[in-house]
Amino acid sequence: MHSSVRRLRLTAATVTALAVAGTATACSSGSGSTGTKAADTGTYTIWDPYPQFDKTSAWTKLLDTCGTKAGVKIKRTAFDTGDLANKALLAAQQDNSADVLIVDNPVVSTLAEAGVLTTTADNKLDTSKVNPNLLAAGQSGGKTYGMPIGANTLALYYNKAVLKQAGVDIATVKDWKSLTAALAKVKKAGKKGITFSAIGTEEGTFQFLPWFWGSGAELTALDSGKAVSALTLWQGWLKNGYAPNSVLNNTQTTSWQEFATGDYAFSENGTWQLANAKKAGFEYGVVPIPAADGGSAAAPTGGEFVTIPVQGKTARYATSQKIVTCLTSTENLLDTDTTLSYVAPTTEVQDKQVAANAELKPWVDAVKAAKGRTSDDLGTKYPKISEQLWKAVQSALSGSKSPKDALSAAQSAVK
Repeated sequence: MHSSVRRLRLTAATVTALAVAGTATACSSGSGSTGTKAADTGTYTIWDPYPQFDKTSAWTKLLDTCGTKAGVKIKRTAFDTGDLANKALLAAQQDNSADVLIVDNPVVSTLAEAGVLTTTADNKLDTSKVNPNLLAAGQSGGKTYGMPIGANTLALYYNKAVLKQAGVDIATVKDWKSLTAALAKVKKAGKKGITFSAIGTEEGTFQFLPWFWGSGAELTALDSGKAVSALTLWQGWLKNGYAPNSVLNNTQTTSWQEFATGDYAFSENGTWQLANAKKAGFEYGVVPIPAADGGSAAAPTGGEFVTIPVQGKTARYATSQKIVTCLTSTENLLDTDTTLSYVAPTTEVQDKQVAANAELKPWVDAVKAAKGRTSDDLGTKYPKISEQLWKAVQSALSGSKSPKDALSAAQSAVK
């Protein structure tokens, strides 16, 4: 591939996608100064979305180590997750891209469609050990554009004391029917059922997707009977008092704060809350989100991909490939994903994570069943679909429309 301003396919969909992507997962926010390509060919630039890690952190030291192994110096710039995608697009227009770019996984297909990223066929990255369901988030048009550094996803936290008081055995919660029955028992016992985020943003879609996919629905048919069943489930929980009306405005953070009061039986949330869970002051457990008829529902994946942007000087790709290979090696992934609270993208390292911390087992299981939001080759179509989906959820839960009417309107708007 050759880099030039003319090759960038900057469309309205691309701009919209970059504005929406990356808002659902719990990456820390911050800001960084704009990085520029170092004139010195012995210096390689890396842009990442981890401003929480300063130059003394283990992450920064790993970047430097991988640079040293590749025979170059590393110039690292950290950005807020939302800013990074736009900065990457602007830099590509100016033929001033970073050598290595680490971006939230929904952004990969958007940047790829804009002509910003090289394919793994071009840059020679070996993705053979990566779990296919995680790799799919970095694929578009049958091509792969990077390596996942790790993944997070959603599952159900549960309060052991609340379930015990309600006479609920967590082992019996295997599908939607048994989960709803458990919520009814919890309410009867005088406690609260389940809290989640249904806010009118990408966060709301992110939290609804396990139930949507768990019904068997597909994002290309928002108004299917299966999709309606998923939204009807959530609506029923609110009507019956199993979930609070606050879910309409809850972010994943405020939803967690409700669970942390100790009054709720369940909370739908992510791996990023593990540290807070240990501080909650009550015994908790974690189970994968159940599908409608049993088994684990596919929850959406969060986490970043390590990519190699298009360069005018294609000879740089070989060194960039060495740096990325080092960052995503089995040797380094265990420490990196522990630092980022991610599940590793390869079975080999996942097994090591569980061996080191048995509490990660349900999260590994959830990640193995997870799915990328832009999978199924949706690419830049996803943000528009997502926006209509969260609007439908808001309409149904607020009572302004039935689940069927809300999703029919959503599908019409997408078309």
